[in-house]
Amino acid sequence: MNRNYQKELDRIIQKRGKTLPRVLLHGCCAPCSSSVLEYLTEYFDVTLLWYNPNIYPQEEFDRRFQALVKLIEDMGLADRVHILAEPWKSEDYYKRIQGLEQEPEGGRRCTECFRMRLMETARLARHYGYDYFCSTLTLSRHKDAARINAIGEELAKMTGVAWLPSDFKKRDRENRSIELCEQYGVYRQLYCGCEFSLHHRQAVAEEKAALNSESS
Repeated sequence: MNRNYQKELDRIIQKRGKTLPRVLLHGCCAPCSSSVLEYLTEYFDVTLLWYNPNIYPQEEFDRRFQALVKLIEDMGLADRVHILAEPWKSEDYYKRIQGLEQEPEGGRRCTECFRMRLMETARLARHYGYDYFCSTLTLSRHKDAARINAIGEELAKMTGVAWLPSDFKKRDRENRSIELCEQYGVYRQLYCGCEFSLHHRQAVAEEKAALNSESS
């Protein structure tokens, strides 16, 4: 039976008290964070965690972080969203996915990447006493929300910090993120983040170019 993570989140929101619960939200990029922040800041005290050691190269890492900071400012959320940023730690990523370098895009390597980032989010949420931890990753239609939620729930049991269930693409939020990106001129990256996704995109682009050349 497929779970409805949005309805589970609705129930949490409905049961909240007068004080906004504190959530440490892992932000993977500006586009995914846009409509998620617009939504969650209505019901939670949000701190956005920037921890993405998978992003390659460092210039891309810096560009995506700067785009995220600018978006928060442009949306008028600078006084409502705290930012907790970690520097580029590519060694964290390569250590985590060692032996999975040849895995296909979307497979076990990506699962470990999700787990790595959510582990750090859960760790910091416990350290700083947040009520919940969560991630913007579920906004994308290319990400498996059930897999991400399962990892979050597993880490919640390990750390004692509640996982905030989500499937942020629901209720047209993915399209809303596109609208917000267009409205604020947000940088929209062309690949997921790691060097493997970059190489995959380049290979697909080259294949398409070759096919177009043959048909012309």
